[in-house]
Amino acid sequence: MRVVTLGRRSYAGIEAEMRAFTETRGAETDDQLWLVEHDSVFTQGVSGRTQHVLAPGAIPVVQTARGGQVTYHGPGQVVAYPLVDLRRLHIYVKEYVFRLEASVLHVLESCGITGHRVRGAPGIYVRLADPFDHSMLMAPQPGTDPFTGLAKIAALGVKVSNHCTYHGLALNVAMDLEPFSRIDPCGYAGLRTVDLRSLGIDLSWDEAAARLAARLKSHLVS
Repeated sequence: MRVVTLGRRSYAGIEAEMRAFTETRGAETDDQLWLVEHDSVFTQGVSGRTQHVLAPGAIPVVQTARGGQVTYHGPGQVVAYPLVDLRRLHIYVKEYVFRLEASVLHVLESCGITGHRVRGAPGIYVRLADPFDHSMLMAPQPGTDPFTGLAKIAALGVKVSNHCTYHGLALNVAMDLEPFSRIDPCGYAGLRTVDLRSLGIDLSWDEAAARLAARLKSHLVS
């Protein structure tokens, strides 16, 4: 897998480039991992509902081919786009998503933070009261909010075409989190978002990107 660090780039240009890469790749094309920091943008998934975009203001809203609802990308966030042929790994989409989430969990663990999955809500979450608490989450009781006490630190939205992946995941490192209040993040009204900096972790974008790339490679190279 070739790792390509693209720096600060607009979303629309990168989305077009990874779509073109995926459409033209062949059986022998090497897998790649693109790491990028986007200018401020809201991106909407294929099934995204307009009511989840509350007050975008001057930040553009871009329709995408990925799954999921609306999310925000902006400076201080590491966005990783694995361009992977799943046939080489002999896995299906569910296992691919599991491995993406596992990569984020390991990055958080390297910072002493315990990340959590929430059933039916792809991405990674942390306990706001004590992000360093290593105990497991209790299954939510019927009728209760599964996000009580949690905040989202990494979002995930993928697209698979002819067994090849694009789009990917975003890890919040040191951001202005205010734009998340202008949407229902990932379609969940009132869902809190958080970054490493607000949890007391001082990690540069470059270091966070390097840790995430290393973990993704370990999980996505056969």
